Amino acid sequence: MGWFFLGIVGAILAWLTVSYGLGRPPRHGIRWAGAALGALWAVTAVVFVIRFTHGMGGMTHMTDANPWGVWVGLLQAGVALSGGGFVMAATVHIFHIKRFESILRPVVLLAFLGYNFVGMTLFIEVGRPYNLWHPWAMWQHRSIMFEVAWCVTLYLTVLSIEFAPVVLERFEMNRAIKALHRVAIPIVIVGVILSTLHQSSMGSMFLIMPQKIHPLWFSTLLPVFFLLSSVAVGLCMTIVASLYSARLFNKTLNHWLLADLGRAASLVLFLYGAIKMVDVSARGAWASLLTPPWLGVLFLLEMGAGVFLPAVLLSRHSIRKRPFRLGMACLPVLGGVVLNRLTVSWFSMVPYTGPNYVPHWMEIAVSATMLTVLMTVFGLAVRFLPVYPIKADGAS
Repeated sequence: MGWFFLGIVGAILAWLTVSYGLGRPPRHGIRWAGAALGALWAVTAVVFVIRFTHGMGGMTHMTDANPWGVWVGLLQAGVALSGGGFVMAATVHIFHIKRFESILRPVVLLAFLGYNFVGMTLFIEVGRPYNLWHPWAMWQHRSIMFEVAWCVTLYLTVLSIEFAPVVLERFEMNRAIKALHRVAIPIVIVGVILSTLHQSSMGSMFLIMPQKIHPLWFSTLLPVFFLLSSVAVGLCMTIVASLYSARLFNKTLNHWLLADLGRAASLVLFLYGAIKMVDVSARGAWASLLTPPWLGVLFLLEMGAGVFLPAVLLSRHSIRKRPFRLGMACLPVLGGVVLNRLTVSWFSMVPYTGPNYVPHWMEIAVSATMLTVLMTVFGLAVRFLPVYPIKADGAS
């Protein structure tokens, strides 16, 4: 019954998302969206009560033998999809490519919301959330999780400071804005460093389990792969979100800025794919392509459809010059990175752990609720805050 409910709600939200993205909003679309979101959030509120009164066992299929479920993969995907924040901040403030400044604010907002998704997922996913304060009081310098906890906290703080001028402008707090502008560059530099460390440390988490992860994915270069893929998907997420929100909220933007980001994403994807292929060959991991075959299919799908296909498409001027084609060429990158994170943290371990874990519908409901809440917050921010101070040469 739970899966049927999620299927209905998911179908309605997907239909509305596509319809509004194509500029063909259905009649009473707002009512449909409100009804679907209201039902999802109400059910998830009950799930939260079950979670915090009966523990994890009441709403998840995770066990001591399978302690890492779908939440870990989605958490890591959320971190990667938020990579546009540090990429664009470095582009504008460190490399002084000021022409991209017009799209910086919405990207920082997306990164801020993405890291909030990570924080909320951690709060739900950790067995004892009341102990989440331990990393700040009980330092373990040799633990990669210690570094992850501190980087997430500090970078979320930095993103809050980076986005603060948008809120302050809304209330015309000019003195506070000037004070923040004076420390903007050091804050951005700290943010870029923290995000770089955090993106790569997401891959470092898996270096302690070489015997559990399938050879096609396990590599000592996992930190490099996670960092490069976060840069690529961050650029693509910036393109997709900018195009979609511009259409949805009737904003204008300079399409050629996004086209340049697409070309940069293509270069990063080619680099990532080339290093990945060399690494797999050097380790002789191609011999594991058919053991088991379904994991080999996932690997080929991830690399083919999620890396090399969009890399080729984004390298073509004929694709980049048309906003719709540009956005569609970026979508496989988003899917490929989500698949990669789920595979590394879950699917690739199935030969070792056994197929004993299948997500509970409540786990999916929690993630879907947090995602839709953050998307709603993004829409409200665009509506009521000066998130898009964009002067365009033409509408997208």
